[in-house]
Amino acid sequence: MNWLENHWLDILGWGGSALLVYSLLQSRLLRLRILNLAACVILTVFNGALAVWPMVGMNIVLAAINLFFIVTMLRDRHDEAAFEVLEVRPDDEYLRHTLRVHGPDILRFNPEFVHDPSADAQHAYLIQKGDETVGVVLLDDEGDTAQVRLDYVTPRYRDFSPGEFVWRRSGMLADEGFRRVVTPPRMVGAYYDRVGFRRDGDSWVLDLPA
Repeated sequence: MNWLENHWLDILGWGGSALLVYSLLQSRLLRLRILNLAACVILTVFNGALAVWPMVGMNIVLAAINLFFIVTMLRDRHDEAAFEVLEVRPDDEYLRHTLRVHGPDILRFNPEFVHDPSADAQHAYLIQKGDETVGVVLLDDEGDTAQVRLDYVTPRYRDFSPGEFVWRRSGMLADEGFRRVVTPPRMVGAYYDRVGFRRDGDSWVLDLPA
């Protein structure tokens, strides 16, 4: 106990520094900001205990910057004005480029996924944030049912669910003649229940208005 009492400040400083470095290794933007904010708070306390006021000031400013971006991200998380859905052809070259670039990551979560741009009855959507593509949704046309082939989010936006903006625009899907959307069996539904899907056996189902 005496050792801990004598070295708690060192532990705090090293811990805050390690967390700061670890935060910069994150590919997910929201997680990076949250971990970086926590590290700045710890280092503010550490430098304050040592009376290193320039470092205290710097970490307070960095904490405020992180907090600003966290609030902005959480506010935009479900804001339709922050994301745009673009319907593209299944053989669109930019779509194929996106799938190639993120191919290894897509296969991590969808090991059986194969994109055949020449196949009939497909619908493809790119979810954009500004000029950055943050998600891809591919649907198979099975009459009045849209079967989800791919619902992919890029690593930077994996703390978000940009695919939801395709489902929210149910009128767009209904105009294609769909009356429901069905996910593959056992697909992880981390957000489907929040955007109107219901459980149907091992799948998630979204009923679309006529």
